[in-house]
Amino acid sequence: MPIFKYRARTLDGRITVGAVEAVTESEAAELLGDKGLVVLSLAETRQKSGKGWNINLGNVKQKDLVIFSRQLSVMISATVPIVQSLRILSQQTTNPIFIEKIVEIANDVDGGMKLSDSMGKHKKVFGHFYIAMVRSGETSGKLDEILQYLADQMEKDYDLVARIKGAMIYPIFIISGMIVVGFLMMVFVLPNMTQMLKETGTELPFLTRILISTSDFMSEYWYFMIFGLAIFIVLFRLWAKSNNGKVVWDATKIKIPVFGALFKKIYIVRFTRSLSTLLRGGVPISSALKITADVVDNQAYQKLIMDTVDEVEGGNSISVLFVRSDLMPKMLSQMMTIGERTGRLDQVLDRLGEFYSREIDNLVGSLTSLIEPLILVIMGVGVGGMVAAIMLPMFKIAQSMS
Repeated sequence: MPIFKYRARTLDGRITVGAVEAVTESEAAELLGDKGLVVLSLAETRQKSGKGWNINLGNVKQKDLVIFSRQLSVMISATVPIVQSLRILSQQTTNPIFIEKIVEIANDVDGGMKLSDSMGKHKKVFGHFYIAMVRSGETSGKLDEILQYLADQMEKDYDLVARIKGAMIYPIFIISGMIVVGFLMMVFVLPNMTQMLKETGTELPFLTRILISTSDFMSEYWYFMIFGLAIFIVLFRLWAKSNNGKVVWDATKIKIPVFGALFKKIYIVRFTRSLSTLLRGGVPISSALKITADVVDNQAYQKLIMDTVDEVEGGNSISVLFVRSDLMPKMLSQMMTIGERTGRLDQVLDRLGEFYSREIDNLVGSLTSLIEPLILVIMGVGVGGMVAAIMLPMFKIAQSMS
């Protein structure tokens, strides 16, 4: 359904802006008139496709949520009504999909629904974690503070992911370049260079025979290789998203040499930050653990956390299973025990999240420093092997002719 942005005058003479969802412009004007608004301007913000479906221009990104949370917090703390705040934000948001969601939420809240319940209708956008925090803010009467804290935490998560991606761009670019250049050499360049060696009729060295056989195979079936690689990637992604595949892949990721330690620290940071935020928002510990299990997004850690929920509901300490598990560092388990005894578990988790975030930065820096010389070694071995395979028979032919 189209969304119309409007500028209108209220009964007491104030100018207000917002957005309304309606089938036609006249219906939108009628809806606004029923609310006692005098329409000054009205414009459709989204167009429909030829078949009447709304065009999907992308998903709601975490950055959009961060900006939304921070601005909504500021307006609520300034005593601006929630409905009016949402309508103003729908005007300022640039993501068309997010505009639609905000307008729907504003209409629900205007109709008497709680903000958290309305957001619960859009779980793919906000998620269980966000909705639980908003609900706790509504219950405690500190919605503005909760939204501000949510924005801070999401911003930290966004920065963490951005730093990891930024650090890995160069190695991935170099490795991808190596693969493409190597493929082109084997398929299009080497066959011409090795044709002369075949025509000499001399016995070729073992390394040269392997290179020629590999090059001939790739030249003959290169399209099958590309097609097969594409099929493999698609099937692997489908398998990794299935229930059994996700269990196996999640367990494998944390055991990969070198990179397994990085994945572990990422999951630990997600766990500590999410649980700290939920506890600080007043969410009961068992409910907070259940929500955190979804946020961590790893089956091995999810099982450990859900088993911990049973322990907590049975009256045991939160760190009972963590102490015995290889998934959680001993320091984290010990610090959580101290935090639980002193009643400052949320603060301890916050400090642990900061500590392991710095650990990730150091580890990513070390990996980048390790990968660069490793790439040079692989390039040297590959190029040297190709040169040797081509030059050895040439030396042999030259010696036989002299």
